[in-house]
Parts: sequence; C-alpha cells; structure tokens
Amino acid sequence: MTGKTEQAPLITVITPTHNRRETVLRAVESVLSQSMPRFEHIVVDDGSTDGTEAALARVSDPRLIYVGAKWRGANAARNAGIERARTPVVTFLDSDDVYLPHRLERTLARFDDDPSLEVLLSSYVSLKSGRATNCINPEAFVSSMVLERTLVAQTIFIAGSAISARREALLAVGGYDSDITRMQDRELLLRLAQRFGAQLSGDIDWTKYNSENSISGRRTGYVEAYANLMGKHPHIARSYPHIPPYMISRQIIADILRGRIPEAFEGYMANRSSKALGYSLPELVNGYVQGRRWRRDLFNTFRNEFGARPA
Repeated sequence: MTGKTEQAPLITVITPTHNRRETVLRAVESVLSQSMPRFEHIVVDDGSTDGTEAALARVSDPRLIYVGAKWRGANAARNAGIERARTPVVTFLDSDDVYLPHRLERTLARFDDDPSLEVLLSSYVSLKSGRATNCINPEAFVSSMVLERTLVAQTIFIAGSAISARREALLAVGGYDSDITRMQDRELLLRLAQRFGAQLSGDIDWTKYNSENSISGRRTGYVEAYANLMGKHPHIARSYPHIPPYMISRQIIADILRGRIPEAFEGYMANRSSKALGYSLPELVNGYVQGRRWRRDLFNTFRNEFGARPA
C-alpha cells in the first residue's frame, strides 16, 4: 500500500478509523475514484481489531498509505496523519463518509487560485434515517472575526470531512486537541479563527453518513461536551455571554419536548456542576431569550451579506 507514485502528490487526505472495516473501504474507494489523481490518502488506524489492516492491504494502489498503531483516539490519529503528510494542503475524510468525484480537484483549485487562503469549508449532503439533507454554506470568504462568530452561534454547517487547510496552518495551531472527543471540529476551527479567516464553499463535494456509533450523534453527553469546549475557550463566555446558556437551555428544552425528562435533568445538573458553565435556572432562561435573539440577528446579518442558509 505504500510506495512512490510517478508524480508527487499535491494534496493529502487523512482518514482516522477504528473498527469500521466496511465503511473505511467505502471511503477509500471514493478517494481512489477522484477526478484528480495526484494525491496521497493516509488512513490512520487507531488499533482496529476487525480486520481493517488486512482489508486495506488488499487495495493495490500506492497512493493509499496505511498507518497502524494505538493513537489514543481519532484526534491523535488525525494529528499523526498531519505530521506524515507530504503536501502543503491537507483535507479530511471520516471513515464513514464518502467524497464525490470532484472533491480533490476543486479543493486544490481553490488553494491554487488563492495563495493566501488557509482554511476552506465545503458543503455536503447529510444522510440520516434514510433522509437526505443538503447542508449548503454560502459562497463567501469570512474574516477571522466573522468566522469565530459564526462558529460560536452555529450559523454555518461544519463537519470533519468539510475541512481543508494548509498543513502549516494546522501545525501552527497544534492540530486537533486530543482532550476533545466531541465537537472537535468546532474546537479546531475556533483556534484557526484566532489567526485566519476561511473560504466557505457552496459546492457540495461529499456525503455525510450518520453512523449509529458516532459520538456526535449520541443524545446524551452534549452538555458535558459543550462544557469541555467552553473550558478550552473561556473567552467565548466573556465575549458572547448569552450564547453558552442559550446552547445549554436549547438542548434541555429539546430533551423535554421529546419526553426525555431524565436526560434533561442530567443536562441541567451537568451544567450546574461545570466550572465552565454553572448556570442557574434564571440564567438559563435569560440566556435562552437573549441568546436566541442575538443568534437570529447575527444570522439575518450574515444572510443579507452572504446569502446564508440556517445551519
């Protein structure tokens, strides 16, 4: 699986995986079928025990590079791929997602056309329970300040496989944080936003599959994950004081409306016990009202300027 291609790669795809033999083979096939052939695809296997290594060994393409070890989770695996990458532009593909055939060609063209571009966020189709949802961002370049605001307010679509960036930019911010097991893509982008703006692409170039064992898809643990994110970025609560209580109260209300009363109570208590959150019930109510208004006003401004759709 390793070796030299006739021409040096121009872009690197990084895929972390753990016990997803069938889906990672599907992901690899979507990369090997790209319209642009000059790439390397680094699959970093985080200690799989389901025959992933043997299955990938049967793929006879030198552009596929298998890295096997125990990396302490997907973020450490992604960082191992970033370190090993030989190209100036890096893009990501989760092992349960697939690229559309033009992904790499159009991604590389963006960076070639704009040498100052550091971060690119693409659009995608999300498949869940047999339903397809187009998650389309506006076609716009956003400054670092606007990028942070949209990330905080969650008014743009983001996901791991939507991210492409200069390798040096990723190294400059320290790559992925291995302490984050959920919302890791938002956390990385928040650190990138401290230095760089980003190009948003309205081009749908990949498909997101919502796997049953996905951490981000679990109904429980949101508040704990959000508390961890706020602990990493305490300036958010200072700069956007209504947004953290809004995000927490929104999750609690969603659980209540779906009849998940124990989950709602657990979320509230997780908030109360968190040093990064700790909001009282009145603070959550006020935060929900004020944060909802601020987020709506920000979205309306963003939509009027860039033609954004709600995330």
